[in-house]
Amino acid sequence: MSSTPARSKTLATWLAVVGGSLGLHRFYLHGAGDLRAWLHPWPTLVGAYGFLRLRQLGTDDLLGSRLVPLLGAMIAIGMLAALVYGLTPAERWRARFGEKGSATGWATVIGVVIALFVGATATMATIAYTAQRYFELRAP
Repeated sequence: MSSTPARSKTLATWLAVVGGSLGLHRFYLHGAGDLRAWLHPWPTLVGAYGFLRLRQLGTDDLLGSRLVPLLGAMIAIGMLAALVYGLTPAERWRARFGEKGSATGWATVIGVVIALFVGATATMATIAYTAQRYFELRAP
């Protein structure tokens, strides 16, 4: 067991659902010194900037259409983290993060269901949008 304080599986799951694209779950589990946690916000913010450009300038904006898939990918990554945390067996969670009584409750299950729905939607939307823009830009 690590020297860090015990971490809640339910809270980690919900932090990944709500702020996974910004790395909130990693800050909670591993602290402010986690390099991967600090790498999460940047692609999210760049993708959000692309989304704002598309809203302001329309879908013909080349830069916005190339940046917005980053936002979708980061949302999908955050939802994947929520799924992994929520579906981790209690024994393995206790061994890694030290939470006592970390049985999976309804709050965790609801977080996993929401993460599955949002993650699948973000993934499919990102793939569809990227493929559409690819073929639109390739057309003569």
